[in-house]
Amino acid sequence: MQTHLSPEFKNSADGQAAEAILRKCVHCGFCTATCPTYQLLGDELDGPRGRIYLIKQVLEGDMPTRKTQLHLDRCLTCRNCETTCPSGVQYGHLVDIGRKLVDERVPRPAGERALRWALKEGLPSPLFAPAMKLGQLVRGLLPATLKNKVPARQGAGAWPTREHARKVLMLAGCVQPAMMPNINSATARVLDAAGIQTVVAAKAGCCGAVKFHLNDQMGGKAEMRANIDAWWPHVEVEAPNAAGGVEAIIMNASGCGVTVKEYGHILKDDPVYAAKAARISELTQDLSEWLPELAEKLRGKVSAKTGPLALHPPCTLQHGQQLRGGIERHLGALGFSVKVANNESHLCCGSAGTYSVLNPEIACQLRDRKLEALGELQPEVIVSANIGCITHLQSGTGTPVRHWVEVLDEALAKS
Repeated sequence: MQTHLSPEFKNSADGQAAEAILRKCVHCGFCTATCPTYQLLGDELDGPRGRIYLIKQVLEGDMPTRKTQLHLDRCLTCRNCETTCPSGVQYGHLVDIGRKLVDERVPRPAGERALRWALKEGLPSPLFAPAMKLGQLVRGLLPATLKNKVPARQGAGAWPTREHARKVLMLAGCVQPAMMPNINSATARVLDAAGIQTVVAAKAGCCGAVKFHLNDQMGGKAEMRANIDAWWPHVEVEAPNAAGGVEAIIMNASGCGVTVKEYGHILKDDPVYAAKAARISELTQDLSEWLPELAEKLRGKVSAKTGPLALHPPCTLQHGQQLRGGIERHLGALGFSVKVANNESHLCCGSAGTYSVLNPEIACQLRDRKLEALGELQPEVIVSANIGCITHLQSGTGTPVRHWVEVLDEALAKS
């Protein structure tokens, strides 16, 4: 797609990056077929191709409007369009640039600004855990909209105490320890059973995605740098089995994983952190990428006597990280019955980070559509790989929704 950058963007990093992405787009429209918001709303401007045109117009000097902002806001950033695109358009990077440029030029209403500020400052805050604990104490009294965002209190179980020569870092995350702490401890127990020790760097916090995708890109980058600083003493040792050295940085929340894998891209122009960020991204792996080895080492130790499992693969896993098929295949090798929905398994569930708070009507429509497809499998448990998806789906069904590693952990304990 030919673009004539206006003078203000011609020599800017954002303008040049956006132009390089736009150059790949042939406006074929294949992306609209797999865009969740286009499927629901049927508006060209609520699909990737239409949003690309809106961003292109801004880069060419047109003044964006509140309507431009709303169409970009309604994008889930699920990146399904990237999986579909035959030309390799990096739409996720482009929409980050577009939202930043539009927000700099279009003021938001006061209420909207306040909500977005509360989300970007509150979710990564140390105050989130006590606030969640209080919410769980009074959960039965909360209105449905709030109750849906406050999962029932969950025990974490014991953290393994054995030491192993093989070590991996794990990002605890900003909301996961307070909302669903068992996911992290189950991860540590499963890895321990395979002879791998899980290390959590005390000063590592939010991956940076919440602030970055709410257009506080400076704040998001600051959190990314803080994580790099926290992890670096563990990864700078050349030999992975040397004292303090780790083999990988494991992510059990695919939303965090896709972000950390892009640290190298996001911080590529940072003279201090660029090389370190690239190394961190290189070491980062989703927990499911370790399933082939885990399945081999845990075979014979697992009592997979559960009913059928329905897998919802998060967008951040199947589209953002391009990881598909591994969870069901390797859990199947361990004796689990895992199925993916026959229809629309590629579509977003509507969680999408803070999207379900900012765009609840669309988010709930997508959630119910997803649950209907999963319900056809008549599962005993729905499993996923991202806390946002798990919490959002659970708000619409009585069927338990869990992280797949929790189910594997329980099967190990029963064997």
